[in-house]
Amino acid sequence: MPKHKKARINVKIDMTPMVDVTMLLLTFFMMTTQFKPPEDVTVELPASHSEFKLPESDVMMVYLNKEGKIYLGVDSQFLMMRLFGSENRLKRAVEVTKEQLGNILIQARIQNPRLRTVIKGDKASPYGPMEDVMDVLQKARITRFNLVTDLDKGA
Repeated sequence: MPKHKKARINVKIDMTPMVDVTMLLLTFFMMTTQFKPPEDVTVELPASHSEFKLPESDVMMVYLNKEGKIYLGVDSQFLMMRLFGSENRLKRAVEVTKEQLGNILIQARIQNPRLRTVIKGDKASPYGPMEDVMDVLQKARITRFNLVTDLDKGA
């Protein structure tokens, strides 16, 4: 007796709910993602012809805004927490006074001797606070630092 094969039954899977969920997830992630975190200090950089690149890690940034206020930040969250407390761990920079700056710079260099100092000053900031920051750096025996500028492509 020959065996009879059963006919195959075609199974159809409805993909509509999966596509809907995928589109909802995609929309959710597009709406909630922040590509660039908001900056604590807004600095408009002056132009220069130098093409020197900033280091990727072990950077200590001293910011000067257009009002002449001084901000200090490091790239390590752990070091930010040790210098400024756990509430400032996730901030990019914290406002400091000229009197506090020297002690904090020394503490940061003790914690990480490989830190490179970078000054990022607004092009509209007064020269006085920039001179004060350079004096504090010299008193803290930090004689090598970089000034951040925008590359002038016109010349």
